[in-house]
Amino acid sequence: MKTKTLIDEGRLLLIGIPVFIWTMFPIYHLFLFAISERDSATSGRLWPQNPTLQNFATVFKQEHFYLNHFWVQLGNSFFIALTVGALTLFISTSAAFAISRLKVRGGRTVMNLALFTYFIPAAFLAVPMYKTMSTYGLLNSQWALILAMVTIASPYCIWVLKQASDKLPWELDEAARMDGATPLQLFRLVYLPLMVPSLVAVGTYSLLLAWNEYLYAFLLLSRDDSVTLAVALGNFLAADDSPWELLMATGLIYALPPAAIYYAFKRYMVSGLTAGAVKS
Repeated sequence: MKTKTLIDEGRLLLIGIPVFIWTMFPIYHLFLFAISERDSATSGRLWPQNPTLQNFATVFKQEHFYLNHFWVQLGNSFFIALTVGALTLFISTSAAFAISRLKVRGGRTVMNLALFTYFIPAAFLAVPMYKTMSTYGLLNSQWALILAMVTIASPYCIWVLKQASDKLPWELDEAARMDGATPLQLFRLVYLPLMVPSLVAVGTYSLLLAWNEYLYAFLLLSRDDSVTLAVALGNFLAADDSPWELLMATGLIYALPPAAIYYAFKRYMVSGLTAGAVKS
């Protein structure tokens, strides 16, 4: 039995190590470019001859014309991502509670219809979304992107929370009702505390989805002081002689917050997103 376990672990290592190296290879090159001087950034070396942190100083001090609004755009990314996470969490939590615990009539049908929108690739919905925001006068407003991302994230989050909610014992609801709890008290005192792992999971998912979004941000926002940093990074590619070292330094900085958020809540991500996946 022990030999079989060792063989299985060896097979996992044989698969896991190449996958890990393949995954880290682009990240390594991102870091390599970020600490390279301009003339040596594309030299092909595995390590720069004169590594430097000057690129990060240039980014932080906004000393390049592509970086004139770096801090504003980074702030835009934070504002949009956090707002999308909060709104999606509020909408999906309320909807899942109504469908799963209150058994609102037609709730499951509405949830299934919302999930049906995922049969259409999000890129195909970009132009209709642009037209909708234009009709309501929301173009070039950050709320246009926020509403678009909440629309995209909510169906999946509702489904995840509904599946997790179905696993909660009904006896808790019945006991709370016998004690005179209203639906709002049931939601606040029973439902929310038990759903914390799933709530953190879907909140993190929607936040990271908005943080990394490019297409909708590019279409719905156009002013330099309103776009997210993800869109601003694309401006580096507009020139024939792009400052790759600054692009990679900015990209590395932009990648740190979501990485920190993911690793802070990764134990909730696994348990929360798989809650209700297996029926007991």
